[in-house]
Amino acid sequence: MSEWKTRITKVQVLKPKTGDGEGCLVLIYPPGPDMGRRWTLGADEIVLGRGSDCDILIDRDSVSRRHARVYRVDDQWSVEDLGSTNGSYINDMPIQRAPLRDGDFVKIGSAIFKFLSGGTIETSYHEEIYRMTIVDGLTGAHNKRYFLEFLEREMARCSRYGRPLSLLMFDIDHFKSINDTHGHLTGDYVLKEMARRLLGRIRKEELLARYGGEEFAVVLPETGHENAVQFAETLRGMVGNDAFEYEGDHFTVTISIGVATLEGHNQGAPLDIMEFIREADAKLFTAKRNGRNCVVG
Repeated sequence: MSEWKTRITKVQVLKPKTGDGEGCLVLIYPPGPDMGRRWTLGADEIVLGRGSDCDILIDRDSVSRRHARVYRVDDQWSVEDLGSTNGSYINDMPIQRAPLRDGDFVKIGSAIFKFLSGGTIETSYHEEIYRMTIVDGLTGAHNKRYFLEFLEREMARCSRYGRPLSLLMFDIDHFKSINDTHGHLTGDYVLKEMARRLLGRIRKEELLARYGGEEFAVVLPETGHENAVQFAETLRGMVGNDAFEYEGDHFTVTISIGVATLEGHNQGAPLDIMEFIREADAKLFTAKRNGRNCVVG
């Protein structure tokens, strides 16, 4: 008769590798054929610049020939500016040398990269690619494609339930003059800073979107015309009342706003999205003709 014996063996649980030393840069701005491109940081040093000998070539006038380097010591990635003309930035802060953390934004001239690292790079990359389909990479506002989809849905709700819907179209006054006087990097800063100020005032059921260039839109569901005009005045003050400051320059920025409203009286009536946008745009044009820095509803 055989005898059964039980042997207890200590099992060692192997933790998955986190891959903390892995990293990549994803181009999120400006729009173009390379937007969304990923550069895996395979070497311990990667040089970014306009020169043909750089590891990441950024062919833009605002970028120096050898602008910056991304380098690794052990598992820590860092960025060092290489004496560039326009500087290097992490999360909008100018740096000479600074460590990188997962999710940081790296600005090289007018190009913006997002740094991804750790064991979830692949997931983070696909999430970022999706985000780029609905969000403007420079300002953080939603893009034109998402705006049109959102507005179409809200117009359908307005028609179905007879509720008001307001649309604000606005742009920055004399924006070309800002670019010509202060440079395109200052212009980029103005767009981003203006959006930052306004996004804090936009509720989750509302939408701020970059319509194109320096023109933006705000969609206000269930908001009548009088309240929409008051809201537009609030946004105008948030931009114009406090000076903008970039690289030691202080200057005033103002916006002109046109307001259009669907009151929702004709339930079920077909609504044309482009006609609604043209109506708000026409009010914006009137605000420009009236001297700028005003609201026309």
